[in-house]
Formats: sequence, C-alpha cells, structure tokens
Amino acid sequence: MNIDNRYERQTALPEIGPEGQARLERARVLIVGMGGLGCPIALYLAAAGVGTLVLVDDDTVGPTNLQRQVLYAETDLGKPKVLCAAQRLRQLNGQIRIEINPCRLTDRNATALVEGCDVVVDGTDNFATRYILDNVCARARVPYIYGAVCGLEGQVAVFHAGPHPRSYRDLYPDEEAVRDLPPDPRVVGVTPAVVGSVQASETLKILAGYGEPLCGKLWTVDLRTLETHILTI
Repeated sequence: MNIDNRYERQTALPEIGPEGQARLERARVLIVGMGGLGCPIALYLAAAGVGTLVLVDDDTVGPTNLQRQVLYAETDLGKPKVLCAAQRLRQLNGQIRIEINPCRLTDRNATALVEGCDVVVDGTDNFATRYILDNVCARARVPYIYGAVCGLEGQVAVFHAGPHPRSYRDLYPDEEAVRDLPPDPRVVGVTPAVVGSVQASETLKILAGYGEPLCGKLWTVDLRTLETHILTI
C-alpha cells in the first residue's frame, strides 16, 4: 500500500502546508510519562509525523492502566511501558524515530534528556517531576507543555514560550506545600484523552508555527458540564 500521501489531510490546511510538515518532521519532542496523558500525546504526535519522539517512563503496564492508557493491551501486562509504547507507535508510523528511556526523570538525568529537544510535553502525575521539568526547560529555553487531570477535570498550559514566558512556579509558587503530595488516582479514561489531545495540539502549533499557543495561559475543562476557561497566569 502506498502511504506517500499519509499527511495530505493536514498539509492541505494553510496553517500547516508542506513547510509546516517539514518542520514537524525535523522536530524532536520529549514526552515524560507514558500513562493516561502520554498515550494520546504520543499517538497524535506520531500520527502527525513528528520526526523524533523521546519517551521516558520507568513503569510497567498494570491492570488498572488499561482503563485509560490506550497504547497498551492485556498482552502487555507486566512489560515496560516505553517498550510497549514504542512498538505500537512504530506500527502506526514507521517513518518516525522513537527513542526509549526506561527510567524516571530526575535532577541527574533531566538536562541530558531535554538537550536537543524542541518541545517537552508533560505526561506525569506528580508535582516533584514537574518542578524538575520547569527548572530544566527554563535553563534550556525549551517550551514546556504542561497537563494535569483529576477525576473529570483537566488543565493545560504552555510555559517558557512566547513573548512573555511564564513558568510552572508562576502557577504553583509554593513548591514546599505541594511537592510531596501524592497523585489522586481517581479518573475516568476520557479525561486524559481530552487533555492529552490538547497537549498534542499545543505541541503541533508550536512546532509547525500556527495558531495561538497557550503561552502564559491556563486552559481548564470540566467534563461534567463541558465548561472551559482560559486564564492568564
């Protein structure tokens, strides 16, 4: 089957076109966390033709993951998430590069992982890792696409990008108060699907150079009512 026309539906858009597609294919994106958010982020960036995806996660696939982490199947239980995710993404798009890092992002390895990346996308579920990402992206001047979910609510923001860049600390300035708080495990599967898709959309906007990314803004959604808001940080 000829797949040379794989991207024709998006390159037909004036916002992307051949030049925008070429920028996507040259891009290198770091996705930290291959859980509920990381799965839709990676799927849509791979499908769109982002040239290199760097995946970071130290976890294995568990039974409760299958309710929302759509890259994985029952046959993947007990296997490293990054390995399973890479296999699935390569089946989706064999033209892109997938780099896997079966480790947890820490102060020690964060700089090396972010180096050379055009965008960092946050698929994590804890404050501590987000503060590390915020620090490293600030130093490297790399856009940081933040996302978080809880139950039926979610939020997305873009840090360290735009004419007046803001940081994660501008949103949560009291690191000591929240850093060690455990994540809330309660969530319906479609919440990270919606939020992760918005994060993927923000990534594509920055890489291809169209639209108005959420630079210095926080987008929120409540799936109980479908109310959304955009707040200035």
